[in-house]
Amino acid sequence: MVLTSCFCIVLQSVAQNLPKIPSKDSIVIKKDTNLRISKDTMDAPVSYNASDSGVMDLKTKVFYLFGSAKTVYKSSQLEAANIVYDQQSQNIKAFGSKDTSGNPLSNPKFTEKDIVSYNDSIYFNMKTGKGLTKNTNFQQGEIFINATAMKKVSKDDAYAYRARFTTCNLDEPHFAFRTNKMKIVTDKIGVSGPTFPEFEGVPFPIGIPFGIFPLTKGRHSGMMAPAFTSSEDFGLGFEGLGYYKVINEHFDATLRGNIYSYGGWNANLNSKYILRYKYLGNFNLSVQNTRALNRNTSIADEFTGGRTYMINWSHSMDSRARPGTTFSANVNFGSTKYNRNLLNNPYQNFQNQISSSISYNKSWNNKYNLSVNLNHSQNNNLGLVNLQLPNINFNALTIYPFQSKDQIGSGKWYEKIGIGYNGSFQNQLSFYDSAFNMQKLLDTLQWGAMHSIPINVSLPSLGPVTITPGVSFEEKWFGQEIIKSWNASTRKVDTLINRGFYRAPKVSFGVGTASRIFGTYKFKNSNIKAIRHEIRPNVSVNYTPDLASSYHYTSQIDTTGRRYRFSKFDGGALGSAYSEGAFGGMSFGIDNLLEMKVKDKTDTSADAFKKVKLIDGFGFTSSYNILADSFALGNFNFYARTTLFNKLNISSTFSLDPYASDKQGFRVNRYDVDFNKLKFGHITNGGVSFSTSFKSKEKKEGAASSKEKNIPIDPFLTPDEQQRQLQYVKANPSEFTDFDIPWTLTVSYSFQFNRIMKPDYSGFKTQTYSTLNFNGDFSLTPKWKIGGTGYIDVAKANIQQLSMFITREMHCWQLAINVTPIGIYRSFSITVNPKSGILRDLRINRSRTFSSATY
Repeated sequence: MVLTSCFCIVLQSVAQNLPKIPSKDSIVIKKDTNLRISKDTMDAPVSYNASDSGVMDLKTKVFYLFGSAKTVYKSSQLEAANIVYDQQSQNIKAFGSKDTSGNPLSNPKFTEKDIVSYNDSIYFNMKTGKGLTKNTNFQQGEIFINATAMKKVSKDDAYAYRARFTTCNLDEPHFAFRTNKMKIVTDKIGVSGPTFPEFEGVPFPIGIPFGIFPLTKGRHSGMMAPAFTSSEDFGLGFEGLGYYKVINEHFDATLRGNIYSYGGWNANLNSKYILRYKYLGNFNLSVQNTRALNRNTSIADEFTGGRTYMINWSHSMDSRARPGTTFSANVNFGSTKYNRNLLNNPYQNFQNQISSSISYNKSWNNKYNLSVNLNHSQNNNLGLVNLQLPNINFNALTIYPFQSKDQIGSGKWYEKIGIGYNGSFQNQLSFYDSAFNMQKLLDTLQWGAMHSIPINVSLPSLGPVTITPGVSFEEKWFGQEIIKSWNASTRKVDTLINRGFYRAPKVSFGVGTASRIFGTYKFKNSNIKAIRHEIRPNVSVNYTPDLASSYHYTSQIDTTGRRYRFSKFDGGALGSAYSEGAFGGMSFGIDNLLEMKVKDKTDTSADAFKKVKLIDGFGFTSSYNILADSFALGNFNFYARTTLFNKLNISSTFSLDPYASDKQGFRVNRYDVDFNKLKFGHITNGGVSFSTSFKSKEKKEGAASSKEKNIPIDPFLTPDEQQRQLQYVKANPSEFTDFDIPWTLTVSYSFQFNRIMKPDYSGFKTQTYSTLNFNGDFSLTPKWKIGGTGYIDVAKANIQQLSMFITREMHCWQLAINVTPIGIYRSFSITVNPKSGILRDLRINRSRTFSSATY
């Protein structure tokens, strides 16, 4: 704290009082000479200066420095109008002076490392380490302290009398706490007696009997204060009560809990670990017992809910730990209703998909690569859990077996024949978490493997055209086959699963060509210099013999006698096998790029132009099978993407089927083309998406955007930590809200549709998804900001989630009002608290939560 080190002044000896220095010849060195060191000798040099004068009183051994005096001893520095040092008593006095108008001038300023204090006077004894200061002002951590008197009793302990402490850095703080007694232990803790707050200098009549303020720097264990909340469905409660424990320099743990008066509770254990240049990770376990007021009149119970859990683990290995080997994990596994039952977290309430992955990769000189993965996916709506463990992939990079070791020049054509290998093995399990059974789990076990050996030749390009011939051998292995048959008695399709070992081979031959064609249209006397169109056509001729007809069959699917073609391996671990029928034809496609060169208005030079992309890409792909007896022409897959004005991102895809269909939607071998009506088929699936973001110009034009305040990105945050981070952002908006930007707006829209077969095989139906997301804010004044975020299901024509906020920046305080009128849980909260982390739990909080859903 203040006065944490000794102050001393090296006494300057007077030349006439020193013994006469002997000549060089008269010096005699004695081995047994005893050196006597004075008790008041200093252990380090002291530098000092004064603008007026320095006076030494030899009789009293008192040294005076007058006029802007300054002394430096080790890491300590003392500045004052006058400094007095008594060598016999080892007392130091420092005090200021007054100018001609009677105002204080050059009051003592003491600096010890990063602590600076200002005082009216300083009295300090170097021998005992005790001292006394008057009207002291200094900063300890985030706290600014003013004391009428400070008494130092040891190196680290000091007492303050009539102290005022605050986290506001103004000379006249917006708020402060006053106490008559306070003890401070340097870099450890501050303890006060009865304390009363004051705002704008006005005392508040309600105080606290004592105060404890941690001053420890760095990480340290301790309790975490809760926040009071009230919910119509959960009752009164405390949220965030916990304890943080530093286990060692590599490992810590945090235990948090929520408890509600209706009997619900939530417990969360989170631990982080890190070893530099080795690995880092995070483990989180959350258990919640939901007990909410029943709003469903069809259920007689007063309360509803249940116990759910969530396990999160993330791990990342530093690439420098073991070159060529990596291990990473991102595990999110738990109850399907966990997200839905979370309170005051609309983002996670609508998260219906949970996934996990654990990956191990090994590379041998970048020639052979092995990957072992464990994957998990979970649908919270259906309660369906899919496990893929393990998935093993091995590949060998292309080798050239005919290439000469001492090759000179480009080599022969056969020396460019390359052979590679890709292999994979997959194992899959599925179950419903509400009806878990080990026997049923094993019944869903599926495995599969795939092998691929590509052979290609790298031929030199023929001008603008590149030619790439190739041969590919593939084979898939399955652990089961599925047979669908019509049951005349039940009038339904029955499914039979046979276990065993089954093969599905495939061979294909092909040669592909690709090129790039450029066209430019130039303008004269215009800000547009030119528009360039780039066309990238590709054509490949392929032949694939029919090796798949042996595992395809026809079965009746409805009472009309309609028959449908199935594969025995549909729905397998590898998705499906290969399509039946020989393919002998070509695949083709065209990709386009359109851009222009315009005058750069930011550059005054005559030849200053810049490129602007009009369309990033648009084109199509398709195929034609000469050997097919029906449906020879493949679907046309169109796509387009662009960014307009560097603001509006647009992308679109759709698939065009050139063949007609009957009333139930099944394809018939007849082109659905009418040139008079410009009809070239019908669209089976597709989508379009838009996204844009706008913001007004900053008030300080040309200034660097140093005030960008983004939420910290941590790849190892668990969902529970993300929830607490979002709540922290809501409660501390001024740390993340940029008040220099009057408004911002982000909007995204997505529309997707696809055509799928009905479960009873009676025809097809079209599924559509249409969503609109938006978020934005604007500044009412330089201190007030309002904003919101929402999610609209356009297909259902309703708002799924809407949240709004109002924030007020108040220098050392902050105000946040958050309202969620639409969502699974409707809520509002008002929070006023200091910005300082040490006083953040000293807040005024009012919150209410209401349920909008039926459990």
